[in-house]
Amino acid sequence: MSPKEPVLSARSRHPSSAPAGQVRFAHPSERLFAALLDLCEEPWEYEPVEFPLRWDEQGTPMAAFRPDFYLVGRGIFIELTTADQRLVTRKNGKMRRMRELYPEVPIVIVYQRDFMALLASHGLSVPVSSAA
Repeated sequence: MSPKEPVLSARSRHPSSAPAGQVRFAHPSERLFAALLDLCEEPWEYEPVEFPLRWDEQGTPMAAFRPDFYLVGRGIFIELTTADQRLVTRKNGKMRRMRELYPEVPIVIVYQRDFMALLASHGLSVPVSSAA
């Protein structure tokens, strides 16, 4: 396997037919996002691929990035970044590194303000403290 090859993970690979209620998410905001995708009948997978970002001298991955969602029908990855600024800054660094190493991989980052606007557009609201 080449150092830039993403790693498929059976651990978190979910069939796109699994509704949000049957998937174990890392954060409640991810469950809300998945439920919206289900409502829109948009097929998705949760964290299906890990992209190595840094390797040791032997070629073993030392850091990686696993986008939250893969939209099957659209062929794009979605990363929810709805946490406090300290964590957003760290995640933005991982996103920059990923785009350097994997420029062919389409990925969209959804920030807290965008996520809240998306929820509001569907008549939903959530306290900011419950965002990932």
